[in-house]
Amino acid sequence: MTVRIKSKLKSARGAYQLRVGGALSLAFEVRRRGHAEARLASGEEVVLELAGELLRGGDLLVASDGRVIEVLAAPEKLLHVVCPSPVELARTAYLLGERHVPVQLGDGFLRLADDHALEEALRKMGAQVRVIEAPFEPELGSAAIGERTAHDHQHHHHPHHHDHEHHHPQRGKD
Repeated sequence: MTVRIKSKLKSARGAYQLRVGGALSLAFEVRRRGHAEARLASGEEVVLELAGELLRGGDLLVASDGRVIEVLAAPEKLLHVVCPSPVELARTAYLLGERHVPVQLGDGFLRLADDHALEEALRKMGAQVRVIEAPFEPELGSAAIGERTAHDHQHHHHPHHHDHEHHHPQRGKD
């Protein structure tokens, strides 16, 4: 019988004393999709049925047999990018973000999935790029803020088409 995984624990890991009954090592794209056939570290087959749920290394899942399964970020082939200055690193991160490239930010470096075209473009921009094997945990971007953007305003009560000027009364001015 194949074990199915259909739910992720929403509580903080330390909130309860849980016995982890398995480990599931997954690459980022599988963790982003949330739906796949995979194998636990023990070799046991599982079906991941968590579409729309982003999984991170350390997340805990509940299997159909009641076991708690820990998600591990699998090592994968990545581009490790270093730039000559913090400004160049920020510019590079910005340009990658404009292209919706998942990027992991580190202290003085960026990491992204191995891509020959991006590797060449980054080198042409003056970045130092090397290919490494490591777990990939990119930033959440808009997913972290519920797809809200700077144009969302909770105080508006009309459709927001951006074909008008914004006039907000100044508070505290008499």
